[in-house]
Amino acid sequence: MTTSRPAAEGLAPGHFPGPPVAAGHVAPCPRRLRARDAAGWALDTTRAFYVWEHPYYPQYAVPRADLADRLAASARPAPPDDRLRDHVVVTLDETVAWFEESERIHGHPRNPYVRVDALRADRTVTVRLPGSREVLARSSSPVAVFETGLPPRWYLDPTVVAWSLLTPSDTVTRCPYKGVTTAWWSTADLADVAWTYGAPTAALGAIAGLVAFDDTRVVVEVDP
Repeated sequence: MTTSRPAAEGLAPGHFPGPPVAAGHVAPCPRRLRARDAAGWALDTTRAFYVWEHPYYPQYAVPRADLADRLAASARPAPPDDRLRDHVVVTLDETVAWFEESERIHGHPRNPYVRVDALRADRTVTVRLPGSREVLARSSSPVAVFETGLPPRWYLDPTVVAWSLLTPSDTVTRCPYKGVTTAWWSTADLADVAWTYGAPTAALGAIAGLVAFDDTRVVVEVDP
């Protein structure tokens, strides 16, 4: 039997863990946090905190005294918490290079409560255009990516993709866990339905060069 699910939610809706903390949660960040812009280093601190303004991922709250004036102008007040009395909240901006220890961070801070695993699987995954039986890709050896709080995502070998149905896109997206995408593709009627990470982070090396499809826009069928 094949299970079709637009959001790849497992065997039934909600069949994956939800966000691990609620909005308003605050926790210390034990990692050295640095930021560098065109003028040089603008932040270097080991006194940052994580602040969850919504449940899915945190922002950084950093000591105002450790933040260069040129970045402080775009910071916002920290939530009311005695630990954050002298802190401000900063948002990652790709015009500024952000680092945890010596590793570049993209998009937003990594959630310390999130686990991301890339697991080889032998389930058959079929990707189709909505309202059509036309197959965009089919694989019996996908790599499944499981990320806390999100439905699983299936990455397929490029040799199983019907490339005649896809055209390249200029889109680039960033993920703190996987890195920066190296290509996106569209169909004739749907923009940006597939992507790849040519050089993902070391922890997600198993998806390097594989292709994933946006299962909220195309139909992804997974054999249970």
